[in-house]
Amino acid sequence: MEPLSLRYPDPAIEVLHPDFLKLRLYSASVERLATGLRWAEGPVWFGDGRYLLVSDIPNDRILRWDDCSGAVSVFRQPSNNANGHARDAQGRLISCEHLTRRITRTEHDGRVTVLADRFEGARLNSPNDTTLCRRDGAVWFTDPDFGLHGHWEGEPGTPERPHGVYRIDAATGRLDCALDDLAGPNGLAFSPDESVLYVIESRAAPHRLVWAYDHAADGTLSNQRLHVDADGPGALDGMACDVAGNLWCGFGTNGAPGTDAAALDGVRVYNPAGQPIGHVHLPERCANVCFGGAKGNRLFMAASHSVYALHVNTTGAVR
Repeated sequence: MEPLSLRYPDPAIEVLHPDFLKLRLYSASVERLATGLRWAEGPVWFGDGRYLLVSDIPNDRILRWDDCSGAVSVFRQPSNNANGHARDAQGRLISCEHLTRRITRTEHDGRVTVLADRFEGARLNSPNDTTLCRRDGAVWFTDPDFGLHGHWEGEPGTPERPHGVYRIDAATGRLDCALDDLAGPNGLAFSPDESVLYVIESRAAPHRLVWAYDHAADGTLSNQRLHVDADGPGALDGMACDVAGNLWCGFGTNGAPGTDAAALDGVRVYNPAGQPIGHVHLPERCANVCFGGAKGNRLFMAASHSVYALHVNTTGAVR
């Protein structure tokens, strides 16, 4: 582990609102755990094995970082250009695969089960990110067409469905389309009590947005409302929610000319009201995050070529 700064408090941890001070640990700093990736995505923590999995999409592999030894190894290659991951209630790996345009589950013996690859006879586009509803075990995922744009994150293809947000029922395996009106749905996360689902619209214009929806016991969504507006070139991507309802969002420049990447790259933190309260600056654009570690208070950040970590004074709603 390589700390990026030897100073406490770490100057990379910016307080935008006093509320963030209670989340910041004075004597914790951003650490680089691994590097050499081409596009890091989809971190997921396995507490029972004390390791982190992270996707390296263009290299068609999933890497494993071991918390005890610090060693980095290949967990799966090829990975079918896997992107986002989650774990179900049985501890099995749920994966979004761009190349095969499907959602899979890795069983405890290593077998791979396909959970969804078509809806109403049409192929999915390129499942991007996923999360689980703990109260009913349903698998939720976003399905933009990013993996169909070329060979970098999948292969060229033609969308057969609108961009969507889907739900797989845990009891029946039924696939339902919950939303099909967002441009580039990307990261998604539940509030701590799972009464609200947050979804990032990564192709919204002129700025990326986070939408909030009421989530009913039967899995239906209602009452769409704007939760966060990037209000500029900030590239909201994947996110995780902590136990207090704060959203920790992968952030960076959207590539617009003249933007200051150094000011934007990292993780932007929003309180439950959608107000920005903190920013963890990284030397690379951050795509996605998760909570984990031995006590659940470690934020793992998948950022372009590298994986970073930071201990914080909260724990993840999902870990």
